[in-house]
Amino acid sequence: MHQQPGLPSVLCSRPPGGWGRLRWLAAWAALLLGGCLAHSTLAQPGRVRRPATEADLDQFIQNLFAVPDGNLNYDDAYESLFLLYTNPLNLNAATRQELEGLYVLTTAQIEQFLAYRQRHGPLLVIFELAAVPGFDQATIDKILPFVEVPGTDLNADNQSLWQRLAQERNNMLLLRYERTLEPRRGYRPATDANGQPQNHYLGSPDKLYARFRVSHARDFSLGFTLEKDAGERLAWAPAQRQFGPDFISAHAAVYNRGRLKALQLGDYQMQVGQGLLLSAGFVVGKGAETVATVRRPNTGLRPYTSVLEGNFLRGAAATFALGRVEITGLASLARRSASLLQLDGDTLADEDAVAGAIIPSGLHRTPRELAAKGNLRELTLGATATYRSPDRRLELGGTALLTQFDNAIVPTDRLYNRFEFQGRQNHLAGAHASYHWRNFNFFGEAARSASGGLGLVGGLLAGLSARVETALLFRRYDRHFYSFYGNAFSEGSRAINEQGLYWGLKIKPNPRWQWAGYVDTFRFPWLRFQVDAPSQGHEFLTRLTYTPSKKVLLYAQYRLETKGRNLRDNALRLDPVVPSTRQNYQLNADFRAERVLSFRSRVQWSSYQQAGGPLTGGLALVQDVTADLGLVRLSTRFALFDTDDFENRQYVFEKDVLYAFNMPAYFGRGFRNYWLLQLNLGRRADLWVRYAYTQYRDQTTISSGLEQIDGNRRSDVKVQLRLQVW
Repeated sequence: MHQQPGLPSVLCSRPPGGWGRLRWLAAWAALLLGGCLAHSTLAQPGRVRRPATEADLDQFIQNLFAVPDGNLNYDDAYESLFLLYTNPLNLNAATRQELEGLYVLTTAQIEQFLAYRQRHGPLLVIFELAAVPGFDQATIDKILPFVEVPGTDLNADNQSLWQRLAQERNNMLLLRYERTLEPRRGYRPATDANGQPQNHYLGSPDKLYARFRVSHARDFSLGFTLEKDAGERLAWAPAQRQFGPDFISAHAAVYNRGRLKALQLGDYQMQVGQGLLLSAGFVVGKGAETVATVRRPNTGLRPYTSVLEGNFLRGAAATFALGRVEITGLASLARRSASLLQLDGDTLADEDAVAGAIIPSGLHRTPRELAAKGNLRELTLGATATYRSPDRRLELGGTALLTQFDNAIVPTDRLYNRFEFQGRQNHLAGAHASYHWRNFNFFGEAARSASGGLGLVGGLLAGLSARVETALLFRRYDRHFYSFYGNAFSEGSRAINEQGLYWGLKIKPNPRWQWAGYVDTFRFPWLRFQVDAPSQGHEFLTRLTYTPSKKVLLYAQYRLETKGRNLRDNALRLDPVVPSTRQNYQLNADFRAERVLSFRSRVQWSSYQQAGGPLTGGLALVQDVTADLGLVRLSTRFALFDTDDFENRQYVFEKDVLYAFNMPAYFGRGFRNYWLLQLNLGRRADLWVRYAYTQYRDQTTISSGLEQIDGNRRSDVKVQLRLQVW
């Protein structure tokens, strides 16, 4: 193996197997963690500090997403956090539900903050948070990027909406360009050397993204998003429902106009109850934050600004307040990409066509993918009503939804699909409740779909003391329960065919030490993809965090997951389901040297084994360096990875251009490096340039199909410009 410049040869050599690999990891860990410990200093008490919010945003993300999950839509979760970041909560008007949506404050801290605000009146400055009982410096640092105490504008109420729009400083235009430099098979000519047609992409390898938004929290939001994925064409073709970029999204919203609490036009989402019927916003699920993320906050309507071409509503929605009751009505008419199948005859008449599958990828690069674009028309009507008691401790509500397709959906004829949704229409009715008593929060939601399937989720969050908090959650989703816009707490990617019990615990004996962990047991009463029998499993996580000073953060994390999977590579006609165990380990160290340099070192490895099968492993060794020079910020990473198989792929968060999320899977054997340059071009402009490459040591091609690269190296470039328009 060729040694990378600047890396010790012992770290570039291929690690031995078994205990030899563990000793190799121990040597790396000692080298990286020892350097940080040598610089640790004792934290000094002081007043509230406002941190560098963009750097804190990265740290916040990594803490919550420290347990990679293939079922979690990271882009949508990050998009929701970005929305909160650019529209911080007004602490003097924030509701209990909005504070819960930060996923930072404990139930006890929220109670203490609300009591402080009621007793002393509105906060005068952000630094007054230090006077709230139960708020330590670490908690304050976490929430500062997402909250504010705005000054009073005596003329604001006398200005029209258009005047406030014209004067709003929170406006932004983002322009982004991405491209993979190596040629991929999909960009070959439409015909081969013999003139025979060959499958290919219709567009260029350039990925283009544009976004504009102007907004003010609790007042208004206006914006649009345009995107062309790599391989998609940029064309004006109304007959094929394309008007320039492949994906166009727009929204307009106003808030707090008397009894009208929210009015959304265009693309939007809604979060109600525990997300069983309607889910949106920053949904994390199981992760390193083992308590706060279990509960879903009831945040209501919000604009949809992501580029994921599914799971959003397109139309209009409004929320009205009638005393203690808020009522929301929504209507949506959206087109989804779907493959149409023919039942009878030679034509696809309405009565003869069915949708074989809804295609959620949003990619329309080939003639076949383009032909599926917008084939399925989806009409959704719904209403919710929520009652809140005068002290806002009790919340009761109900939701009704109707979804109708213009063509019947018929799932693929597979045994595990036996109870999947089919037909043209689904309706759901559900109820949700939440009650706060002292430092306890009881919450739950239940719903029934048109098929008769039931969904139920209920739980408890408790602040047992100032240092101990816990969470319990039970869920049961029938195998024929269908919810198209839900994203309730679950082990699978959807709330269907699952039963489970979760227990999370967090202990913080002092400001420097914290332990968090959870145990989750679950079972699947019916078959699943690659699981040809009813199955069960369990998951366990423990994480110990040590913060010896303001500049040093260390943690060690272990995760064990066991669940049933089809036995691989067997000669039997039927695939037996056997227990499969995956174990993940992480050692991480963050160190900030004064104001210029910061370092992050990580060692993570895993093992995977099916009952009676071989034990395989994988590892990643990561070193990050960031230099902040004021007008210029430079970040880089050097990473080595070695995995025996796909089951041991290593997910590692990477810094990216602002408001973009990147958590690639390191798979195979190779070296990963990226450089990210940020330039401050003045008060109204910022420029990011990112170059990343991966070089593999054990393969001569990368990926497969039309994405295949002939060679062992992939290089990607990304450029982003952020402008304040006025």
